[in-house]
Amino acid sequence: MSRVEPDFSLVQVPVHLREFLVEQDYEQYTPIDHAVWRYVMRQNHHYLGQTAHSAYLEGLRLSGISVERIPNIREMNECLAKIGWGAVTIDGFIPAVAFFDFQAHRILPIACDIRQYDHIAYTPAPDIIHEAAGHAPIILDETYRSYLKIFGEIGSRALSSREDYELYEAIRYLSIVKEDPESTEEVIRQAEEELERRALAVRDVSEANELARLYWWTVEYGLIGDCEKPRIYGAGLLSSVGESISCLQDDVKKIPFSLQACIETDYDITKPQPQLFVCRDFQELIDAVLEYSKRMALNVGGTVSLIKARNMPQTTTVVYSSGLQVSGILSELEFDSAGEAVYLKTTGPSALAIENKQLEGHGKEYHQDGFGSPIGLLAGETIPLESFTDEQLQEKGIVLGKHCTLSFASGIRVTGIVRYMLRERGRLALVGFDECTVTYLDKTLFHAEWGTYDMAVGERIVSVFAGAADREAFATGTHKPSAISARQANHSPEQIRLHQLYQKVRSIREKRQHVDRQTMQTILDELDCAYSEDWLIRLELLEIVHNQAGTEREQSRLHAALEQLQDAKPEQRQLIVNGLRLLGK
Repeated sequence: MSRVEPDFSLVQVPVHLREFLVEQDYEQYTPIDHAVWRYVMRQNHHYLGQTAHSAYLEGLRLSGISVERIPNIREMNECLAKIGWGAVTIDGFIPAVAFFDFQAHRILPIACDIRQYDHIAYTPAPDIIHEAAGHAPIILDETYRSYLKIFGEIGSRALSSREDYELYEAIRYLSIVKEDPESTEEVIRQAEEELERRALAVRDVSEANELARLYWWTVEYGLIGDCEKPRIYGAGLLSSVGESISCLQDDVKKIPFSLQACIETDYDITKPQPQLFVCRDFQELIDAVLEYSKRMALNVGGTVSLIKARNMPQTTTVVYSSGLQVSGILSELEFDSAGEAVYLKTTGPSALAIENKQLEGHGKEYHQDGFGSPIGLLAGETIPLESFTDEQLQEKGIVLGKHCTLSFASGIRVTGIVRYMLRERGRLALVGFDECTVTYLDKTLFHAEWGTYDMAVGERIVSVFAGAADREAFATGTHKPSAISARQANHSPEQIRLHQLYQKVRSIREKRQHVDRQTMQTILDELDCAYSEDWLIRLELLEIVHNQAGTEREQSRLHAALEQLQDAKPEQRQLIVNGLRLLGK
């Protein structure tokens, strides 16, 4: 997949998320890909009409999704725009925080690859069946799409950890190798072992991890209604031929939804889920994610939140009580004897903002080497510096052009010539110094020769969250796209010929042609000779001829071949049976 600068006529993608976009090259889909899509969608359309949330069938239609062919994202956008949403194509798994960020902007990120024919029932990799046919239909429900947006706004600010990101990379790699037909059993085994190692390395469950669990047990694998007879709304279930049926059976435990239970329950993307959570309605989910947000660093602040941010080697934003927002990679903290953070430092490009609007002259270009500043009251003061009046500033010697020394209660000393003072909404937020030195105990935190020292003002840290404050101006998301990409398919001459046969069958069906006996005999002879294990094309052929008079011999031949294939591979038995059931066979 290639990175693109897409057409924004229908979907306005924020600058910091554009790096995740790829082009949907619609012509890359093979006739087999369309047949896989059609099989899954016919099964789901038939079965889920009785077991899915009431929005499902109408939601498919209103999302621009057809049973007959893989959806074109541009066409989906034309439909989704009517409810204020849109869709973009991405390359497989992206970090959870980035995924949430798309939804905060009412955008569905859709992986545009499609599962292999051999993985038609289920794939651990996100694909267009899962993302389009799974996620899009239920957003017809207004409360549900409100949940997605609110979740996105909260989730996109959740702090993660270095271990989280390494785990994500391991999950992404495993999903890629499992969908690669050239992967050996040894390669898959090594990828599974690496994922297990990365999972064991996660010692503390981060905010992003807990929210990912909540998302999994609701948006991906959620049930709704009564535990005795729930309905399906989770995208992972709506897109899985097998699990959409098995999930409602008695051996899958149905648990009444609770926030705590969801965030404490981990999941395995490679296996069917042993239990599922049933919410009463979508408002219960909204209430839960809003409740969770109260415990996040976003709303807690303080030293504990700073420590979480320091353990996340990605862009975060620290908000001072003055309203000043510092965005960058938090790398260092200084603590007092009580263990409270009294000084923070970012590394690399950083920016300052107030109310999520970058301050003029304080972007990444100016603060390209990082930013550092004290936290706390001045020594002997009970009034925070941000609340000082002009008279109080003068009494402290904080006067433009004058040399002054500020001693903080923590022991930090800032000494230099006052260059500027910045007030916002009546509160002092930033003071600039020339010829400045900053010290704490026996450490020099800023040297005079480094240039102007821009000092944040604030008694305490009131909020810490992932990403930049002004994300458009910062123009870089919390996480970068993975460097691991799926290998492009390299079709053999035999595979190309099979694609041609699938296309021929598809054309016959779409044109509703009567198939003459000679054409059918030729196709069947070639299948028996070269593609004896392909059950899907035989099922499609049987669908075409099963009601046509004069094709009884061909129907018997197809039935016999499908019965042999059921016995040859037990894992495809149910798939064939389900396909025959739709034909009334």
